[in-house]
Amino acid sequence: MLTVKDRKFFLDGKPFSIYSGAIHYFRVPREYWEDRLLKLKAAGFNTVETYTCWNLHEPREGEFDFTGMLDIAEFLRIAQKVGLYAIVRPGPYICAEWDFGGFPAWLLKDKNMRLRCNYKPYLDCVRRYYNALGAQINGLLNKNGGNIIAMQVENEYGSYGNDKQYLQTVREIMADAGMDSFLFTSDGDCDWMLSGGGLPDVFKVMNFGSRAKTRLKKLDGYQKNMPYMCGEFWGGWFDHWGDKHHTRAADEIQKEIHAFLDMDASFNLYMFHGGTNFGFTAGANHHYRKSYEPTVTSYDYSAPLTEWGAYTPAYHAIRDLLCEKQGIEKGVLPPEPKLQYIGEVQLTETADLFENLPNIAEKHYAPAPESMEYFGQNFGYILYSTVIRGKYEPAKLQVEGVHDNAYLFVDGKLKKTYYRHENPKMENGDGFAVLLGGFKGEKRIDILVDAMGRVNYGKHLYDRKGISRVMLGDQILFDFDVYTIPLDNIENLQYVTAAETFPKFFKGTFQAATDADCFVDMSGFKKGCVFINGFNLGRYWEAGPQVTLYIPKGVLKAENEIVIFEQEGTKSAAVSVIDTPKLEKEKKKRWFWQK
Repeated sequence: MLTVKDRKFFLDGKPFSIYSGAIHYFRVPREYWEDRLLKLKAAGFNTVETYTCWNLHEPREGEFDFTGMLDIAEFLRIAQKVGLYAIVRPGPYICAEWDFGGFPAWLLKDKNMRLRCNYKPYLDCVRRYYNALGAQINGLLNKNGGNIIAMQVENEYGSYGNDKQYLQTVREIMADAGMDSFLFTSDGDCDWMLSGGGLPDVFKVMNFGSRAKTRLKKLDGYQKNMPYMCGEFWGGWFDHWGDKHHTRAADEIQKEIHAFLDMDASFNLYMFHGGTNFGFTAGANHHYRKSYEPTVTSYDYSAPLTEWGAYTPAYHAIRDLLCEKQGIEKGVLPPEPKLQYIGEVQLTETADLFENLPNIAEKHYAPAPESMEYFGQNFGYILYSTVIRGKYEPAKLQVEGVHDNAYLFVDGKLKKTYYRHENPKMENGDGFAVLLGGFKGEKRIDILVDAMGRVNYGKHLYDRKGISRVMLGDQILFDFDVYTIPLDNIENLQYVTAAETFPKFFKGTFQAATDADCFVDMSGFKKGCVFINGFNLGRYWEAGPQVTLYIPKGVLKAENEIVIFEQEGTKSAAVSVIDTPKLEKEKKKRWFWQK
């Protein structure tokens, strides 16, 4: 068991320093788990840290999934096999630049929901999740012969709230579920964060990206005679659409880790290997006086291992330090990832979105617009359709509460494209208005909303997707057909040789080896997502900085189908599948939300 005494950790009674690296099993293809963990071990680390993702484990209320990429128990068993201890951070909130900070979207169907506080309906859901999670991992606790040496209570709670009873309740729910490992809380280095986020008798760690020697000593004011530990040392950073690609020099990372070692401090490098926000799992930020900022598909994080598992200069610099500190002989490293170049792929078939609604969408009736969560949808797109009948003078058509991006069609023709980043602060929140000419008879209004990721940090967590209200002049519009479009199954799409309008789907085929990764270059396309053999690689956007999407070998076959959902337009009906990633857009323009 992990214990603390006289400023030191002890594991099974022996002095122990935690040298941990973060790898999230849900961001890494299962076939690569062992490879990434072996590379962590080879770099001199003794522990792997991971969050758990409630939203994927319980996608529908009361229905749990711990299979495939979500088999956390198997991930931990592999870690133990290669000689690594584990730190598990079950949330329930994880942030992690992950959609809704890991919360399942169905929580927001309750319009009275109160998150991250001592609100019973919320805590009842947490208890059910922890019971299911505990059943998977309790046998892997260190006291039971497994490798889990520590678990976190909540996550950076002090940056959000100060409900101490809530923290205590989460702790009790963990214990009731059998997750009674060594416990800790983690917070930033501000006094208000440390004050709000901790419990008196629970070990505290601190999260930061620099000035380790100064920051760690601040913990002395909150716990006496305890070892120093950085719960998240941010060796890199994540990217937002329209922003730059973040990188950090190897010597900077090495300098900070050297400081940890000089202090005999423990640390968790966040991230050691970032992986990928496959599908629609990327979150968003909305804080510090900035507008809504969605996160890109790649979670490369400028980590020691790249998104695709390649070594970086930072990897070797850290390895030199840790191996020297522990007297470990550096052996032969696991191999570099194998990559393949395929070339241009022609997209020979297309499918119109609106014509395919019966094949890929579920239709609902709503007197007034309701959120995506109200209809039980977790990710993807949602379409609101209504017909205005009568005689109308020219007036403003106003769409309110738009989360996140929207396309307004009037009688089937695109009238307006709106990005939430513009944030005009309308009377009822985010939204837009366009002048609609006078008419007599009928006018069809279609509003397609692209949910770009729920806010994962701060006070804007209640980030329901869709729209809240539509008005024509001073008149509120009612009577909507609503189509939920999660794009979780595209097998029923009906293709033709040429669909003229957007949004639409493109389809093509290509041959590939099944023992090597690759990347699809989305240059020339504007905005959408890509599927390989039905697997959603994630979003792309000409806003950058990310240009390519990672294709792991596990989704490839000898003969492959690629489907691209393009929302806005493209320069050609072809893409290139290449062996080189592009995470920084060349000659990137400054986008309108960057001030």
